[in-house]
Amino acid sequence: MVSATTESDFLDGLNAEQAQAAAHGDGPLLIIAGAGTGKTRTLVHRVAHLIQRGVDPSRIMLVTFTRRAAAEMFRRVDGLLRRQAEAAQNKTPSARASGKKLWGGTFHSVATRLLRVHGKSIGLEPGFTIHDRGDSEDLLNVVRTDLGLTKTDKRFPKKGTCLAIYSHTVNSHRPLEDVLAGAYPWCKDYSTELSRLFRDYVDRKEAASVLDYDDLLLFWRGLLADEKAGEKVRARFDCVLVDEYQDTNRLQSEILRLLRPEGKGLTVVGDDAQSIYSFRAATVRNILDFPREFPGTTVVKLEQNYRSVPPILDATNKVIAQASERFTKNLWTARELGELPSLVTCNDEDEQAEFLIERILEHREAGIDLKRQAVLFRASHHSMVLEAELARHNIPFVKYGGLKFVETAHVKDLMAFLRLVENPRDLVAGSRLLTLLPGIGPKRARQLMEILLSAGGRFDAWACVKAPRAAEAVWPKLVSLMIALADLPTKEVASQLHLARKFYAPLLDEKYDNTAARQRDLEQLEQLAGRYPDRTAMLAEIALDPPTTAEDWAGDPLLDEDYLVLSTIHSAKGLEWDAVYVIHASDGNIPSDMATGSSEQIEEELRLFYVALTRAKDWLYVCFPQRYYHAYRGGFSDQFGYAQLTRFLPKGLKGCFHRRVAAALEFNDEVKLTESVLVRKRIRAEAKAIWS
Repeated sequence: MVSATTESDFLDGLNAEQAQAAAHGDGPLLIIAGAGTGKTRTLVHRVAHLIQRGVDPSRIMLVTFTRRAAAEMFRRVDGLLRRQAEAAQNKTPSARASGKKLWGGTFHSVATRLLRVHGKSIGLEPGFTIHDRGDSEDLLNVVRTDLGLTKTDKRFPKKGTCLAIYSHTVNSHRPLEDVLAGAYPWCKDYSTELSRLFRDYVDRKEAASVLDYDDLLLFWRGLLADEKAGEKVRARFDCVLVDEYQDTNRLQSEILRLLRPEGKGLTVVGDDAQSIYSFRAATVRNILDFPREFPGTTVVKLEQNYRSVPPILDATNKVIAQASERFTKNLWTARELGELPSLVTCNDEDEQAEFLIERILEHREAGIDLKRQAVLFRASHHSMVLEAELARHNIPFVKYGGLKFVETAHVKDLMAFLRLVENPRDLVAGSRLLTLLPGIGPKRARQLMEILLSAGGRFDAWACVKAPRAAEAVWPKLVSLMIALADLPTKEVASQLHLARKFYAPLLDEKYDNTAARQRDLEQLEQLAGRYPDRTAMLAEIALDPPTTAEDWAGDPLLDEDYLVLSTIHSAKGLEWDAVYVIHASDGNIPSDMATGSSEQIEEELRLFYVALTRAKDWLYVCFPQRYYHAYRGGFSDQFGYAQLTRFLPKGLKGCFHRRVAAALEFNDEVKLTESVLVRKRIRAEAKAIWS
């Protein structure tokens, strides 16, 4: 137990609500953390306070939205504990508490770790491999083809849609028919076929000893639901803390209830106003209903905003006040002054791009680096016109919301070598690897995989196989490589990747363009491998939390360390910039016309708009093009339609914004506006005179 003085020192620097949350006792705690209110700081102090008062760090579980967030929190917890120990004149390492033993990561990474340790108790072998989304889609497509579902006289859903339906059904705990009717109405006629597809998909995963992302959660819940195994897992932990709780789904909330049935030691942090992931089956109900699910919950609201200037905060408060159901809070700030956010009417997308570039460069000249500015949009394609203009003006940028590093084809090709060595039953990895060779198609690859399985996963069984003529030269080299990889210790991950990369290089040259950049990616991956203790750890982490590379974000690299940020609103969550430009703020874009089928969807779109606005610290621009030209293959036509300003900025809210027109003439200037009206009236008078 810490002394009162030590505890007071330990909470120094927190505001009253943050300190209340950090020093809370053992009962269930819900921290409603508004945008920019110091949520991470509060959670770090909460974890450090638990350790300081005597809780063993290895008995604390911290679940975050990303692994990077968990690593950052661990670093900050450890630094806070170290500073407190030094302040107390106790610098002996053995006597100082540390945050390095914390259990932490995403729901999926924590599930993986627990299943490696306890999986045997529910019949799960610890050597399972993990399929990422791309692998899962490929396996579903194999099953889809085997069942003949690709040969129907109707348009059967593609593999990506099938996986999305499967995952949504599993994570939302809703019947398939309800999911189809609500989110995939164009697929509702295929309910019977999809049920059959998903049953066979589950059987294929079992046969291959692989788990997909959804399986990790299902097996974690199954582990906790088992009487003996569940008690062992619960006994490992005294405290469980969950960040971004508004983005959890029904399955994840069930896991929490099984993990801490009475809510003792349970802390969840989030903001119902930032719940924006229903397309992943996340539900805002989890955070709204938490006090009812765990009676005796203490609710602490963090309302002091440290990010935005008062005019921006006033506008965002009024935007989210339109939500029909929420935890009532009114963010405030001690910051002074600040500019009104701007609502900018543009003639079309081209004028929007011109306005953005002019303002971005103006802010840069005023001392705001490009990195401290961001353009946010609802969908990735909304930035296409702007990207072209940025390139024309030689303004470097990165774009968030595109392909991840390991989702690129050449990286997945290379990883297939390791995945097949790790699990010779992995049909997806084997088929991907084998079809790289000339003359080997999907059918022949399946036959070769059957030979491998019949031999118990020994790659020397391929040595006696007669290869197709086109692959005769390379086939023996592949067999030798796979035997060598299987014989190498699993800890020599970089060595294994090096051998695989050397074999793959000529195949890469034949299969893809821009091979120099792709080769650099693979060299980077090989260097990355040295950070992992063994092959199993690397494959798991790459699947669960894949790294990204700048080459996937932007065009050719520029010799400039400064760059503008382009981002989808979803990818911008949790980030902040000095100047933020929200573009395409028109109905049909914000809210998306694909998300207006129900009041719940519209509410989420409102929260998404709120998230975009709350990323801004000092400057906020909301741009609204009035005219959209119709696109066709290869460009745009002369046909156009008019748009309406987003419904989330009704008449009563426009007073929170400085309204301006992005035109060659600054129509927000009252004198020029008066002059233009006089010109218009004169022209009208002349037109009337024709008929007099």
